[in-house]
Amino acid sequence: RYIAMGRPHLDCRSRPELFLNARGGPLTRAGAFLILRRLAEKAGLEPRRVHPHLLRHSFATHLLEGGADLRSVQEMLGHADLSTTELYTHISDRRRRELYFHAHPHARGKATPQGTRSDDA
Repeated sequence: RYIAMGRPHLDCRSRPELFLNARGGPLTRAGAFLILRRLAEKAGLEPRRVHPHLLRHSFATHLLEGGADLRSVQEMLGHADLSTTELYTHISDRRRRELYFHAHPHARGKATPQGTRSDDA
């Protein structure tokens, strides 16, 4: 919707940047910070903990939790070295427990944190 309706309204000079500010100039890092902090506050989140790079972390985490392999995430993030991707992608505690109860031989058949048996899946 932004690309189809919002951006053309802001773009008076045919700029190549995807995101523009209210005056039609490129959205700066500081501008992105300000927007995210305002949105975080409206959502009841701690504004000081929300920053643009957090979106990359969230993107990578959601991909991994959705079943994407680390190599594919590396490509999507544009990292030359896989170890860079490994440094700041993490698996949530919930997902780690799910994987343990699903895959570890000593955990199979035991109750998972959600109360279901791991061999019922």
